[in-house]
Amino acid sequence: MNIEEFSDYCLSIKGASGSFPFFDKRILVFKVMEKMFAYLNIEPKDGEFRVSMKCEPSRSMELRERYEGITHGQHAGNSFTWNAVNLQSDVPDSVIKELVDISVSEVIKKLPKMKQAEYNSL
Repeated sequence: MNIEEFSDYCLSIKGASGSFPFFDKRILVFKVMEKMFAYLNIEPKDGEFRVSMKCEPSRSMELRERYEGITHGQHAGNSFTWNAVNLQSDVPDSVIKELVDISVSEVIKKLPKMKQAEYNSL
């Protein structure tokens, strides 16, 4: 999957937006309900794009064992709540899309019930 396809998929998510909210204007952040579900540097590192996304910890462990292209999140240390996914790796596009969906779900389930209802009514 290339960066444009990834961005398009993220923006196709209900209520999603993309912005550059940090001082470093190379970091593209995708949000739902003003909460971040994915981010990436729009300049490749070593010729590759890596995106960080939220994930359920037990699923993260399984994915990291299965795919070389999935590691701990870029700024998450050894946390299993964020994964870094190399878009040009052994991770199929279908799995990358599934991970976007999981990340959005992780964000929504941690919102207050009122915000969850608001999101679900979009």
